[in-house]
Amino acid sequence: MAHAFIAGSDRPEKTVIRAGFMPLTDCASLVMASVLGLDDKYGIKLELARQHSWSGMRDRLLQGEIDAAHVLYGLLYGVENGIGSPPTRMAVLMNLSRNGQAITLSRALARQGVTDLGTLAAAMRKGGRRYTFAHTFPTGNHALFLYYWLAAGGIDPVRDAQVVTVPPSQMAVNLAAGHMDGFCAGEPWSARAQLDGSGFTVATSQDIWPDHPGKALGATAAFVDANPHACRSLVAAVLEAGRWLDESPEHRDVAAEVLSSPAYVNADRRAIAARLHGDYDNGLGKRWIDPDPVRFHDEGEANFPYLSDAMWFMTQHRRWGLLRDDVDYAAVAARVNRVGLYREAAVLAGVPASSSLMRRSVLMDGKVWDGLAPDAYISSFPIRRTAFSSFAS
Repeated sequence: MAHAFIAGSDRPEKTVIRAGFMPLTDCASLVMASVLGLDDKYGIKLELARQHSWSGMRDRLLQGEIDAAHVLYGLLYGVENGIGSPPTRMAVLMNLSRNGQAITLSRALARQGVTDLGTLAAAMRKGGRRYTFAHTFPTGNHALFLYYWLAAGGIDPVRDAQVVTVPPSQMAVNLAAGHMDGFCAGEPWSARAQLDGSGFTVATSQDIWPDHPGKALGATAAFVDANPHACRSLVAAVLEAGRWLDESPEHRDVAAEVLSSPAYVNADRRAIAARLHGDYDNGLGKRWIDPDPVRFHDEGEANFPYLSDAMWFMTQHRRWGLLRDDVDYAAVAARVNRVGLYREAAVLAGVPASSSLMRRSVLMDGKVWDGLAPDAYISSFPIRRTAFSSFAS
C-alpha cells in the first residue's frame, strides 16, 4: 500500500499510536483502520487497547497510558470543564459515528403493560417503588440521552428515579438479574438484551436525536499539540475506514465478524450484525429497517466535528446541574474541536468537509438546536436542575 507521505515536514512525530476503545459496535472504524492497514498508509501504526470502563478510559488518557481513544463525546467535555475530575484541556479530533445507541427496558416491565415512554411514565406515577435506570458514565452520551428521553415524558430523572453507572458490557447481564428496570448504552448490548429475552428496545438514540453525534476520536490537547502530524494521519486513516464501512453491506458483514472476536467486542455476531445493518427487532414483536441506522461516514457528514454538537453536550451538563456555572459554550467548543486539523486530514483522505461550524437539529420533543442561543435553550426545558449536582466517577 502506497504511503500518503513518508518524509519532510508532514512526517508523523510519533509513529506508534496507542488507542483505547470500548467493546462497542461503534469502535468499528478505529478497529478497521488497523485491520485494513490504513494506519500504515499514513505512516503510523495503531496499537489498540481494549478498556473495561469509561472512567478507566478517562484515567488512562489523562495519565498518558494511551494516546487517543474511541470515547464518549460528553466525557471529553466533562473533563475539559472539570466535572468529576480536575479540569484538563482535551481535544475532539473527529466524530466516529452517528446514531446506533438504544434505551432498553426489562421484559418484567413489558409484562406489566409498559411498552413505551407514556406507559412507563404512567407506571412510575402510580408509585410504590423507585425505578432504577443505568447509563455508562455520568457526563456521557448515554446519560444525557436517557435523561432527555425520560424528561420528554415528564419524568425527572434525578427526582423521580434512581440512576446508576454500569459498564456497557455489563448492562444486559444486570438487567437479566433484575438489578435495574432499564438502561441506555451503545450496541450491541441492547441487542444482546433483546436476544436473550431480558429486555426490549423501547427507543433508539436516533428516535431521540436523528443523526446525533456518537463517539468521538479524542485525546488530550497536550498530545495533539505535541503530535499534530501524527493526529492528522490518525484522522485520515479512520476517515478511510469509516468510508469503507459505509460502502456496502458486505463490508459491514466483514466488520461484524471482526468485532465479534474476543480481541474486540467479544459478543454474538448476530447481535452486532443486525443493528449494524439497521435491522431492528424490539423484542416485543416489532421489526423494522431503520431509516437512520448507525453511520460511520455518510460522505463525511458523520465525521465532521461541528461546534454545535459539542455545545449541545455542554448545555445538557448545565441543564442537569453537572456544570456548575455558565460557560462561553461556543468558545470552549472552538478550542476543543480541532476543526482545522480535521479539514487537513479530510483533504488527505479525499473526504468533503463542511464549510459551516454549526448545524440544525430537531429533537424528539420538537425543540430545535442550532447552537445559536445556548442559555435560552437550557432555560426552555421545564424539567432541569437549578443547583449544582456532584457525582461519583
